[in-house]
Amino acid sequence: MPLATKRKTSLTLDAEVLDDAKALDINVSAVAESALRSAVASARRLQWVNQNAKAFAAQAAWHERNGHPLADIMSGPGGSSWSA
Repeated sequence: MPLATKRKTSLTLDAEVLDDAKALDINVSAVAESALRSAVASARRLQWVNQNAKAFAAQAAWHERNGHPLADIMSGPGGSSWSA
């Protein structure tokens, strides 16, 4: 696995929290990177959902009109509720 390119940046953090983290030997850079990765992933998911909202609505409307094409072989929630 190739090493990621790192870049220095400046963060402004609450002084007390930063002092507490350092006293507890918490790697602030690693925590910040992990939190940023999570935030980026969440933002990308939300962006994708928003970009595809019309397609989801069209598919749902089609299912309402036509029923689910696999309803007769589906088991579990929705299997018997789709109209054919």
